[in-house]
Amino acid sequence: MEVLKECMLCPRKCGINRYEKTGYCQATNKVKVAYYSLHMWEEPIISGKNGSGTIFFSNCNLRCIYCQNKKISIDGYGKVISNKKLGEIMLELQERKAHNINLVTPTHYVPEIAATLKKIKGKELNIPIVYNTSSYENVGTLMMMRGLADIYLADLKYFDDELAWRYSGCRNYFETASMAIDEMYRQVGPFSLDDGLLTRGLIIRVLVLPGHSDDACKIIEYIYRTYGDDVIISIMNQYTPINKILEYENLNRKVTSEEYDRVINFASELGVRNAFIQEGDAASESFIPDFDMNVIK
Repeated sequence: MEVLKECMLCPRKCGINRYEKTGYCQATNKVKVAYYSLHMWEEPIISGKNGSGTIFFSNCNLRCIYCQNKKISIDGYGKVISNKKLGEIMLELQERKAHNINLVTPTHYVPEIAATLKKIKGKELNIPIVYNTSSYENVGTLMMMRGLADIYLADLKYFDDELAWRYSGCRNYFETASMAIDEMYRQVGPFSLDDGLLTRGLIIRVLVLPGHSDDACKIIEYIYRTYGDDVIISIMNQYTPINKILEYENLNRKVTSEEYDRVINFASELGVRNAFIQEGDAASESFIPDFDMNVIK
C-alpha cells in the first residue's frame, strides 16, 4: 500500500517507509495481531451476553508508560497475518455469536483494516464494527473508516498536555484527540441502542489516573459541554499498576475510592446522565487478557 511507504497515519507523522523499517509505533507493513476472542469486560452495551468479538492489534502509536497491555503495545507481542486472515477472524467471531467486531488499537493498520472490511462488511459480515482507540488519531486516517465503523470506543486520556507529555510522550494530545473525536461523532452521530446493545454511536472513556482526579473532571466537563446527552461517558477506575514506574510514584498505586467518588460526584452535579461507572475493585488483572499466540492459527 502506497500510504505505508511514507507513513503519516498518526499524529507522530514519522514519514518512514514501513516496508523497509519501523517508526514510533514499531509496526511494519503487515498486520500483526496478539489475540482475538469473545471479550466480556467492555461496557455492558458492548459486551452484552455473548461478548464483544475483540481483536487486539500489536504495537501502538501512543505507548503510555503505564499501559496494562504493555506486552503487545510496547513489546510488540503478536503474530503477522494476511488481510485475508483478518477477514476470516472477523467472520469466525461473528460465527461464535459476538455482538460486534471490536478493533483494539487499530490506528497503524487502518488501511489494511479498511480494505478488509470493504470486502465483507454488509455481505458476509453483518454485525457492528467497533473502533477502539486512544484517540491520538489523524482526522484523515479516521476518514478511511467512514461508513465502516459503526461505533467508536474512544479514550480521552488527558486534558492537561503536560500530563500527556509526561506519561505518553506527546505534547498535543488534547487538541489532537478532541479533533479526532469530533470526526468520530460526525461519522456516527447520537448513539442508538437495540435490545440493550449499542448499534451506533460514540462512547468516550475517561480513565481516572492516581493523583489526577482533577484532570478527569476537566475532561468530563469538556465532553458534556460539547456533546451533551448524545454520547455516553464511561468513567473508569480500573487503572492497574503493572510495572514499577520509578519516575512517577503516583502511578504505582490504584485510584483511591475518594478520588473516584470525587469524579463521579462532579459528573452527577454537572448533569451527566448517560454514563457508565465501575463499582467495587475494578482495578484487577482480570481485565487484562492472557495473550496466547496459540489462539491464532
